Amino acid sequence: MNKGNLHPITLLLRQTVKIFEGLDFEVFDGPEVDTEYYNFDALNMPSDHPARDMQDTFWLADGRVLRTQTSNGQIRYGKDHKPPFRILSPGQVYRNEATDYKHEAAIFQLEGLYVDKDVKVGHLFYTLEYFFKKIYGQETKVKFTPSFFPFVEPGFEVSAKHNGKWLELLGAGMVHPKVIKNMGLDPEKYSGFAFGMGVDRLVMLKYGIEDIRLLRSGDLRFLKQF
Repeated sequence: MNKGNLHPITLLLRQTVKIFEGLDFEVFDGPEVDTEYYNFDALNMPSDHPARDMQDTFWLADGRVLRTQTSNGQIRYGKDHKPPFRILSPGQVYRNEATDYKHEAAIFQLEGLYVDKDVKVGHLFYTLEYFFKKIYGQETKVKFTPSFFPFVEPGFEVSAKHNGKWLELLGAGMVHPKVIKNMGLDPEKYSGFAFGMGVDRLVMLKYGIEDIRLLRSGDLRFLKQF
């Protein structure tokens, strides 16, 4: 009898969770269908914010949305917990966009959040470098490029070099004071960092997969490789 195989996304998610649990992160699941407030407004993206144009959203008839990032759990967790806290939020997110070999309408994302007194950007750099070296090996190079994301300040695009190839994998930065405030916390007292990465891209880099659509093709010839 043929045995089943774990999907490569499942394999990498399990490995990722184990790595971050070693850094005292705990897994937190937010809702896949959420309000506009938690998905956008509370993350410093009000209705007229230009960053809304970066995320083509699936809207439901009742005004709710299919979450565009797992960051939608940040405010909920922050309101119910006292710092310090470290959370990891893996899950599926949705973007209303055309699919090609690099893009899908539904992907897995991994969100990380750490809030405490006196959190510095160096803590962010160390955490992500530690993670990528655990996933891809100690020879892996990590590059941080200044960028803009409305929920962090400063923000960075983060790329990793594995097997001689650079690939942009995530956005990250220091949590914006407005987001800290929306958690019900004092931004003069607390700071933090956050990052969000596409798990599909992590899998593609790790296994040398060229077409993201293969991950949801259901092709047993592809899946049996893992």
